[in-house]
Amino acid sequence: MSELFVVGISWRTAPVAVREKLAFREEELANTLKLLTAQLPVSEALLISTCNRVEVYGVAKAGQSATGAVRSFLAHQRGLKPSDVSDVLYDHAGGAAVRHVFRVASALDSLVLGEAQILGQLKEAYSMAGGAGTSGPVLGRCLERAFGVAKRVRTETAIARGSANISTVAVDLAARVFGSLAGKSVLVVGAGKMSTLAARHLYGHGANHIVVTNRSPEKAERLAAEIDGIAKPWADLEGLLVDADVVISSTGAREPILTRAMFKKVMKARRWRSIVLIDIAVPRDVEPSVNELDGVYVYDIDDLEKIVAANLADRAKAAEQAGKIVEHEATQFEHWMRSQGVVPTIRALRQRFAQVADAEVQKTLEALGRREHNPAQQREAIQRLVQLVVNKLLHQPTAALREASADEARLRAEVLCELFALEPEAPSEGDEPDLRDVRAEKLGEPDPALPSTVQESGSPERNPPT
Repeated sequence: MSELFVVGISWRTAPVAVREKLAFREEELANTLKLLTAQLPVSEALLISTCNRVEVYGVAKAGQSATGAVRSFLAHQRGLKPSDVSDVLYDHAGGAAVRHVFRVASALDSLVLGEAQILGQLKEAYSMAGGAGTSGPVLGRCLERAFGVAKRVRTETAIARGSANISTVAVDLAARVFGSLAGKSVLVVGAGKMSTLAARHLYGHGANHIVVTNRSPEKAERLAAEIDGIAKPWADLEGLLVDADVVISSTGAREPILTRAMFKKVMKARRWRSIVLIDIAVPRDVEPSVNELDGVYVYDIDDLEKIVAANLADRAKAAEQAGKIVEHEATQFEHWMRSQGVVPTIRALRQRFAQVADAEVQKTLEALGRREHNPAQQREAIQRLVQLVVNKLLHQPTAALREASADEARLRAEVLCELFALEPEAPSEGDEPDLRDVRAEKLGEPDPALPSTVQESGSPERNPPT
């Protein structure tokens, strides 16, 4: 039976300085997948490489183990010795691998519990494996089921509710204050990492009038182009504040750039129309006393971190429920995997039975076709046919039971009883062996209990003299 496995490294086992050594660029993935399946005992493979994890999901060739070879392969592909990363690489096989894949897809193994990005990344990796020709029936079924599990987790639990980082919380807070960001004028002050994340989230939440200002006009223009916004000069900051409904600020300034004195003039020009300031900079961009002015609502990094902490606490509670969903689904998938191991046996058993039945049917048809028979003779022929099929099918298992040792025979008998739902009667003292069971081993010998109009060869006897 082919075994599902996982080999990888993640934020749980290694810092970014180590993870980046094993990372793969997108343009390397297809060729790496082909090498995996061509050079190693791997029949199916998927490779996911993100900032938080590098993992191979695969199926080992029948009867072989692949995890050790894949661990070495990953190291060699990045110019490392296997010993360099042996302590940070992990591997799972069978049911443990299934559970890991389901947990990853459901964002239960993510740095930010419940985040949505990993599911999209996993779908892209699956698509890449399909394009490279390295996904197959087992891996495909596992990933498709993993996507279904992720959907269940996000639908049936609260694990994805509430933002889990400062930038997204800032935008969600602004949206809650106004009910909707549609039609609102948003000013993004700064074009660094935090501002960029917030601007992207604003754009995704429907803000259709976003202005970006930054001391470096080139950075402001790049960010504005990405979110279909407008870049404005830093020198126009005060005037931009007059027109904005929401301001998200994150610069690298050492002193506040949005001061009380500035906002006294800004609010007068605004005719004291309300404005929301979300300060995600450290050190803070907004002077604390600005919050004392009428119509100005200021939220700083501490306010946002409290919201994040509350959201993550809620997600942690939901993770327990999500874990139960994953466990149930993984158990179901394990049952399917085990069933695949016996499919060839079931197929061979059906073929064997069909061959025996077909051969005896053909003999009987040929015998009946040689001359006319009355209904009683036809009935005898059919009964004889059934008996011959039963005898031939039972010959091998009967012989195996008789030839086994006492303990082995008892075990085999228990298996047969379970497979065929048998309820054998306990033998009475002095019981003789059933002669029909003995005759079943002699495939062609007629059964005296049945008419013998048709011999083993299938040839009908002459009609008995009247």
